[in-house]
Amino acid sequence: MKKIFVILLALLFTACSKPAANNEAKNEESNGKLNVYASVYPIYDFTKKIGGDKINLSMLTKPGEEPHHYEPSSDDIKNLSKADLFIYNGAGLESFTDKIIESNPDLKTCQASEGVDLIKATHDHDHDHDCCQNNDDADHNHNHENENNHNHEAKENHSSHEEEHHHGMYDPHTWLSIKNAKIEMENIKNKLSEIDPDNASYYQKNFDKYAKMCDDLDKEYSQKISVLPNRVMVVSHQAFGYLCGDYGLSQVPIKNISNEDEPDAQTMAQIIDYIKKNNIKYICVEEMTSTKIADTIKAETGAQIKVLSPVETLTQEQMDKGEDYFSIMENNLKILEEVLS
Repeated sequence: MKKIFVILLALLFTACSKPAANNEAKNEESNGKLNVYASVYPIYDFTKKIGGDKINLSMLTKPGEEPHHYEPSSDDIKNLSKADLFIYNGAGLESFTDKIIESNPDLKTCQASEGVDLIKATHDHDHDHDCCQNNDDADHNHNHENENNHNHEAKENHSSHEEEHHHGMYDPHTWLSIKNAKIEMENIKNKLSEIDPDNASYYQKNFDKYAKMCDDLDKEYSQKISVLPNRVMVVSHQAFGYLCGDYGLSQVPIKNISNEDEPDAQTMAQIIDYIKKNNIKYICVEEMTSTKIADTIKAETGAQIKVLSPVETLTQEQMDKGEDYFSIMENNLKILEEVLS
């Protein structure tokens, strides 16, 4: 009888310990941290800054990969099914978000650009210039007199126009406004705090740090750009509308917002003519993209080529060196000072 009692006691102990063992295995796998996926580099970088060591963070796009053309693999979809949160930019940047959300209906998501005052996209080169005063850029107003007012009307429009976003209704390069970068970090902070309230004060502390860095960088941009004599820059990719809107600049794009369509002969002729007439000294191109078209314009006009980053993606080498949103934007400012002088 005593032997039977011992066996029953052992079985009972084993049965009771199984859930605990499973929980320990799960916690060991995630180290007790949130498993978070970010869609593209700028969102990855913002999330890393806010989440710090309280999250396990992965990026869907690979370092150096063009975000406009990324499509999630079956492994990506499978991995996301185990995620606690998926954070994406929105504003039409990631055409794949619907596929991810439909495949993982229970997945918690955060659209980082919610509350941003979006710029409507222009899909043609529109080089009837006195050249390229982009009205959307010039008239753009982020409405940040009160930094706590994230333009709630824009939030309502954001959801009602979600279908249009996927068809490129808006310029998706929201983070190139430093003010917008601050909004996106705050949205990320709020979502992480909602899911993980125990670490809310940690996320808030991180946000406060980087919000101040955004304010300081924005002030530096304003001070240095305001004294420059030129207000127009020729760019290889129509990605800088938000930056232009913040500092009273205009962009003359060689390619459109999606960085796809090659300019036709008429557009090329108009750009070349504009550069010559206005004595434009520089053409701004991006890292990791072909300079073939810019080289052709350079040969015709004598304009020099400078690298201006849209911070869409960084190479693994850049990331290993500790480059990030702030260091790239600081370098962009140095380029702009030269280009607009």
